[in-house]
Amino acid sequence: MRTRSALALLAATALLTLTACGEDDSDKAALPDLVGKGLQSAQDQAQAAGFRRLASHDALGRGRTQALDRNWKVCSQTPAPGTAPTDTEVDFGAVKLTEDCPAKDASGERPPSKAGGTMPGFTGKSVKVAREALDSSTSLTVKDASGSGRMVLVESNWQVCAQDPAAGAKLDGQPVRLDAVKFGEGCP
Repeated sequence: MRTRSALALLAATALLTLTACGEDDSDKAALPDLVGKGLQSAQDQAQAAGFRRLASHDALGRGRTQALDRNWKVCSQTPAPGTAPTDTEVDFGAVKLTEDCPAKDASGERPPSKAGGTMPGFTGKSVKVAREALDSSTSLTVKDASGSGRMVLVESNWQVCAQDPAAGAKLDGQPVRLDAVKFGEGCP
C-alpha cells in the first residue's frame, strides 16, 4: 500500500510540476504600443509590463549600436502590442532622434551574407555592414567617392556607391575597394 500511495504522490507532484512549467495566463502580460517613444522610455515601459528580454537594432539597416538609448526613438516593435508571454524577446527598431523612421524597417532586409567565394553586393549599404560581411582577412580600402578626400571614420555613416570586385565576382583573397559617400549625399 505504501508503494501505491508513494507512486500516487509522485504522479501528482509530476502533474503539478508539468502544469507549473506549462504556459498559462500568469506568464503573459499586455505589451503596450511603444512605437514613437524614446528608446529608453520604451524599454522602461516594457520592463514595467513584465518583459525582461529586450533588444534593439538600427531600423535604417546601417549597423549602428544604440549606445545611448535616450538618443534614439522607436520606429517598430516586435512583437506587436498585445498579450504575449513575458519571456518573449521584445525587439525595437530605432533611429536617432533627428532622423525620420523608414517606411519599412531595414531589419527585414537580409544583410549581405558573409562573403565566401563570391563578392556580395554592397551598393546602398553602410560601409560598416560591408566590412562585417567580409572575411576579417580581407584587405579593404574605402575611398570618399565625392572627390573631397574625406576620411571615412564612422563607417555606419557612409553608404557604398561602388565596389571592386563587382557583386557576384569570385572572391579569393584579392583586395576589396569601396567608394562611399555620407548617408544623405548622392552617389556620383
